[in-house]
Formats: sequence, structure tokens, C-alpha cells
Amino acid sequence: QVQLVESGGGVVQAGDSLRLSCTGSGRTFSTYTMGWFRQAPGKEREFVASTRGSGTLPYYVGSVKGRFTISRDNAKNTVYLSMNSLKPEDTGVYYCAARLGQVPMTSPDGVDYWGEGSLVTVSS
Repeated sequence: QVQLVESGGGVVQAGDSLRLSCTGSGRTFSTYTMGWFRQAPGKEREFVASTRGSGTLPYYVGSVKGRFTISRDNAKNTVYLSMNSLKPEDTGVYYCAARLGQVPMTSPDGVDYWGEGSLVTVSS
């Protein structure tokens, strides 16, 4: 069992930056592909970014490429999502996600563990 705890959400203005953090329990953090999903009000949960266990092969949804960066520090069991040039359409609850193995993770169906979510609100 892996527990994921997010932090760093908040209310910002368009164009601002924000960094989300997610810390996982256990001693096998590096064996998990880690990622972020988000869910806007009235919409389905969507993939945002993921990274394999060693921090390689970052992958992003097209709408955040060039603005968001996913990174991880396995010594701290933590994955980060740095968000720059935020837009109102980035508003939503951001969920940290983990999937065992060095595998792609772009669908909510493939996630093994979820964090509780962190709200990001971007005002125009």
C-alpha cells in the first residue's frame, strides 16, 4: 500500500507560477511511475504529466507542454509539478498518481494509487 500526500495548491492569477509536491510512503518509491492528473468542475479526470522511476521519459498532455515540468527526488519520495504561465483553464483539483513499474501512465484506469487531491484555482 502506498499513501500519497499532495501539497502546494492555491489561488493564483493568470500568468503566475505554482509548484505542487507529492510525497509517498514506503521504501519502493523509485519502482513507481509517478504522475499528475487533474479534474475541472463538471469534467472527467485527465492526464497531465508522468515520469518513470528514474526520472526519465517525462510525458505531458499537449495543453501543458512548455509550461509545466514534472520532476522527482527519489531520496525524498517526492514528485513535483512546476507550473508556469498558468491559465484559467488550468483550474481544477490536481491528483498525484502512482503506477507500479516503469510503464506508461496516461489513463486514470492504469493508476494503482491516488493522492487526495490539491485544488488549483487560476483567476483571469
